[in-house]
Amino acid sequence: MDIDERLALVQRNTQEIVTLDELRKLLEEKEHPAVYLGTAITGRPHVAYFLWVLKLADFLKAGLQVKLLLADLHGALDNTPWELLEKRYEYYSTVITGMFKAVGADTKHFEFVKGSSFEKSGEYFFDVLRMATKASIRDATKAGSEVVKQSDNPKVAGLLYPIMQSLDEQYLDVDIQYGGMDQRKIFMFAREFLPKIGYKSRVEIMTPIIPGLIGEKMSASDPNSKIDLLDDAATVKKKLKKAYCPEGIVEGNGVLAFLRHVFFVMKSDAGEEFVIERPEKFGGNVSFASYDELERAFVDKKIHPMDVKNALAKEITKLLDVVQAELKGKEALVAEAYP
Repeated sequence: MDIDERLALVQRNTQEIVTLDELRKLLEEKEHPAVYLGTAITGRPHVAYFLWVLKLADFLKAGLQVKLLLADLHGALDNTPWELLEKRYEYYSTVITGMFKAVGADTKHFEFVKGSSFEKSGEYFFDVLRMATKASIRDATKAGSEVVKQSDNPKVAGLLYPIMQSLDEQYLDVDIQYGGMDQRKIFMFAREFLPKIGYKSRVEIMTPIIPGLIGEKMSASDPNSKIDLLDDAATVKKKLKKAYCPEGIVEGNGVLAFLRHVFFVMKSDAGEEFVIERPEKFGGNVSFASYDELERAFVDKKIHPMDVKNALAKEITKLLDVVQAELKGKEALVAEAYP
């Protein structure tokens, strides 16, 4: 795979890369650049996590070393009870392993990293203090505004969050940080403040935040806006039946967005088409080789929202079967992590 092919794979379905020139230079100079995604172990993972699981799979295909930071201390800073951190770490690592299996990712160059495995060191804490003398309260508050839960009486923890996330780039020894567009302010904070304490800035890669099933960002705290990884086929179908998917409308349509960013990526890579099964009286089965084909048919009202939802429900259930198999024999873990 040449540089242009690797670059195209890394860029696929991204919304912004800071900067593209730096990324190209990195791929030219380094055979296996390291990239990381950090996720705080807070609410229960849901199907929207497949968006970044697939992006990490792209990085692996492009020859990158991939690190997934399961940020237990960040979870505590964002109101996860301290006594639940260990169980949530175990839950996250179990279900995310299942998610990688479900999408058929080659995880030879992938690893989980536990945040507290290095964030409790004296050297790391010293750098937290050093960066705290460079960044203002306004800087830290602004950086964390879209990520850290906001309140009328915020805790000091919220100010530490962007400082620690920035330092994670250095201590994980990576060249790239990846996340959703909601991370942008923290990413820019890292690029500004790491050099101020003698460390290099990294390439920052961002993918779009897709609408949830009710037309908003999928949220772990709103059960109606997400499909949980442990939902059975009937529950998946029931939730999708209520999903925001008005006939002929693409804007804010979470069903179409999920198809575009998850299933059409998988189908394209596998050389398969997306099939919608319909009774003969409604036109019979129809298949689509690309998302653009599906969108045109949807806008032209040649396919009904319920047909799309039913097809999506079947595809999601196939993925969830693999994830849930990872939890077989560990059913108690769910109650322990989320009592």
